Amino acid sequence: MREIALDTETTGLDPTKGDRLVEIAAIEIVNQIITGARFHALLNPERDISNEAFRIHGHSTASLRDKPLFSGIADEFLAFIGQDRLVIHNAEFDMSFVNAELTACGRPGIPYERVIDTLALARRRHPGAPNNLDALCDRYRIDRSSRIKHGALLDAEILVEVYAELAGGRQKSLLFSCDEKPIRPAMIVTGRSRNRSFPLPARIAGWESRLHREHVVMLGETAIWAKYAYPPTPSSPVLVDMRVV
Repeated sequence: MREIALDTETTGLDPTKGDRLVEIAAIEIVNQIITGARFHALLNPERDISNEAFRIHGHSTASLRDKPLFSGIADEFLAFIGQDRLVIHNAEFDMSFVNAELTACGRPGIPYERVIDTLALARRRHPGAPNNLDALCDRYRIDRSSRIKHGALLDAEILVEVYAELAGGRQKSLLFSCDEKPIRPAMIVTGRSRNRSFPLPARIAGWESRLHREHVVMLGETAIWAKYAYPPTPSSPVLVDMRVV
């Protein structure tokens, strides 16, 4: 199933007061795995960026002055996300900005029914606990060492891993547990392998072995069997229970 992990950075906190997008990133995932397809754009917000927002994401008014307007990338963005479901952390915030930008350039907004809010998922799974991206990364042991400042593309990539954990977790080992635990030394049994002094008796009757050999010969040299085993001969050993007898 195709889904889109989406994140944004903005000039401030409220699009109804004139705040705008400065960065938008969308990453394609199929069955919760990143495919490599992505959409990313820095944007000219046509207004000053607040000092608080600058401290969060590091984009200044001057650094974005030569970047495209949202209206210039809107069609490409909409084509990339298509009609697939969007995965967003704190979706109400991001969607309010995205839909405000779409409305401003004459495009219809994206219905909220298309969105999975990972913040809501996290609150249901971990009630009363911190559920921002940093806290979730720490809880699920997701590397966030490169997240010095917020960035839409990096946060969208991290969001994919968080979403996979919230959706049930990825099996990283044969321990069949989301919480990896080291195997205690007492659980490891070592010993020498021994060769049998005599073969185990066959578990099939002689007539069954004979019928099997005759059937394989009947298949002929072009049979698919020949791709995986040598054609048997009357003197060939018969394989029984993975042992030559």
